[in-house]
Amino acid sequence: MPSATAPHAFFDQASYQVRFEWGVAGLDRLAPADVVVVVDVLGLSTDAVGRVAAGDEVAPGALALADAAGDAVGAAGVAAAARIAARAAGTGATVLLGCLRNASATAAAVLAEQSRRGARTSVAVIAAGDPASADPASGDPGSAGLAVTGMAPSGSALAHAPLRFAVEDLLGAGAVIDGLTALGIDHTSPEAAAASEAFRGLRGAVRHLLTASGSGRERADGGFRAEVESAASLDATPVVPVLRGGVLRA
Repeated sequence: MPSATAPHAFFDQASYQVRFEWGVAGLDRLAPADVVVVVDVLGLSTDAVGRVAAGDEVAPGALALADAAGDAVGAAGVAAAARIAARAAGTGATVLLGCLRNASATAAAVLAEQSRRGARTSVAVIAAGDPASADPASGDPGSAGLAVTGMAPSGSALAHAPLRFAVEDLLGAGAVIDGLTALGIDHTSPEAAAASEAFRGLRGAVRHLLTASGSGRERADGGFRAEVESAASLDATPVVPVLRGGVLRA
């Protein structure tokens, strides 16, 4: 006899405290979480860490617009991650930006939020991935323009556009999940556990993997090799950007 369970419930990871998915569509598949960590290692998350560490407060979409003139591909990725953050904020979740540079600090921020709430806190770690619409070969300049400005509605086809697998975001998400596990927040979904183990097994090769990956090579070809190498630095900062009122701040 067929199960009465709704099909989407098989993929919402609701029975686990720590969950993992990709992009806006992945966030929408998951059960609502108390905390959402957005991971965009070669884009929004790492950019925001640097800006917030310098004392700035900035809207995620503004980072994409700032990048657009000289780095359209990078700006499109930042805008895609900004849409994830905005979507997560709309659910009422606390939204943090995590990456390799602040992975342990992000895990500590989740633990602090759990202590503040005084209750078990569910966590969705969302890897931004690499939006296919950012590919110059996609043949859709209109979509690419929307991606750069970040103006695509969350329910639009662009917001749910296919993602290319981004090894940097898998490793960044895995690093955050590994940090959570080390702090005792370890009831992970199979998806989250797999991301964590990918990071654990490859942490010694993170710098090589980022610079040798498709995304890393693309960024280096655009003149941003130093930024890729910096993004590969594990636990280099205690700064964790938090999205409050549409603005990222410490």
